[in-house]
Amino acid sequence: MVTQIKFGTDGWRAIIAKEYTIDNVKRVAEGSALWMKDKGFSKVVIGHDCRFGGQMFAETVSTVFGAHGIKVHLAKGFVSTPMVSLGVVKTKADLGIVITASHNPPSYSGYKLKSAYGGPTIPKEVAEVENMIPDVCNTACPTIQSMLDDGLLNYIDLEQMYLEHVKANFDLDAINNAGFKIAYDAMYGAGQNAVRKLLPNAVLLHCDDDPSFKGRAPEPIHRNLGELSELIKNDPAITVGLANDGDADRIGMYDEDGNFVDSHHLLLLLLLYMHKYKNQTGKVIITFSVTDKMEKMAKMFGLEIEVTKIGFKYIAEIMTKEDVVVGGEESGGLAVKGHIPERDGIWNGLLIMEFMAKTGKTIKQLVQDVYDMVGPFSSDRDDLHITDELKHSIINNCKENNYTSFGEYTVQKVESIDGFKFWLADDKWVMIRPSGTEPVLRVYAQGPDKAAVRSILDAAHGTLQGKTVSA
Repeated sequence: MVTQIKFGTDGWRAIIAKEYTIDNVKRVAEGSALWMKDKGFSKVVIGHDCRFGGQMFAETVSTVFGAHGIKVHLAKGFVSTPMVSLGVVKTKADLGIVITASHNPPSYSGYKLKSAYGGPTIPKEVAEVENMIPDVCNTACPTIQSMLDDGLLNYIDLEQMYLEHVKANFDLDAINNAGFKIAYDAMYGAGQNAVRKLLPNAVLLHCDDDPSFKGRAPEPIHRNLGELSELIKNDPAITVGLANDGDADRIGMYDEDGNFVDSHHLLLLLLLYMHKYKNQTGKVIITFSVTDKMEKMAKMFGLEIEVTKIGFKYIAEIMTKEDVVVGGEESGGLAVKGHIPERDGIWNGLLIMEFMAKTGKTIKQLVQDVYDMVGPFSSDRDDLHITDELKHSIINNCKENNYTSFGEYTVQKVESIDGFKFWLADDKWVMIRPSGTEPVLRVYAQGPDKAAVRSILDAAHGTLQGKTVSA
């Protein structure tokens, strides 16, 4: 039976040696190459992250493009997704391919598409590629060596290109000489070498090339970053912690007390820094699961805000057409004006550190500045690994408006841009949405503090799993 290959919110992902095989990767590459030829495109940039078989899969994809006469710029060694996206822009290529499963567990690999503007390919074009994927790829492919001999392939140092771009856009001296000590957790991912060079004094964690990720999904959320948190708590000299996911496009940060600073807070900090301190204007774009405090701050600054479906590709598409100052999603993918329309965990981490260096404030102090403006809040997300039957029942109940309360919390109104957001009293909310990249049901919540958020999530679990309403 032929495996149906579908791109989710952020590329195609599958388990290595199960659905993610050489044959299936060749099929996806064939569809991509046929799409490029149909568009009259002729040049592609290809890179891979630290996952198992990355070089093998990247070379396989390269030979399929070579069979169609498409010129390949191939990264030698692992690189981050933003490095490939920037490389597409710098080389004036027509498409970028990243062999990565981002923050998925180590058993996965994936395939991301990047367009000429240096960001995720828009949904319409992704669908066009999907429709061109054959059931079998029987194309006779050249070898890497023959492509080199024929001038169809050259190796490119995407990491060095990225480092030079960063150095041209940041005051790294201010960051490195600001007097605060930095801890960095690469989560065994592709950002490790770049950060080692950009922040030479940083305390490094998990900056080894280990495709197993020690068995843990390289997603920069608190439950995966216990060592980084404890390191900061036990070393008073460390003022800030930064973590990136497997392909270094997502971000997580810690304050001087070892407390996690999530993407909702980082987005608010970026908006505050970009507009108030760097005098940048433009539209604010957030996905459906991001805190509504962003809307409050944007209105305070007189900036237009738009809420999209979940998936950075929706943000990127708007960034290619409109003037956007900050865009982002709850899952750690953030973007700012002055860079490519792409998530970049290293770039945004440096921005926050530059904010600290320029103001002489810690993240904790800067977050308090945000609270003084929009009010304090807390957010969290639980990933429920439940049966497909229960998941479908829950989603159907959401569609049928069967949930009028979650425990003691009464639903005031419901929004369904992407998933279902149930507004409760006093700016509290709970949101339910099946993941587009993993077999889980995501449950998000916002409240005035951590205890309230936990209470909301627990109440939601009780309703969804213990007392699910029959549709």
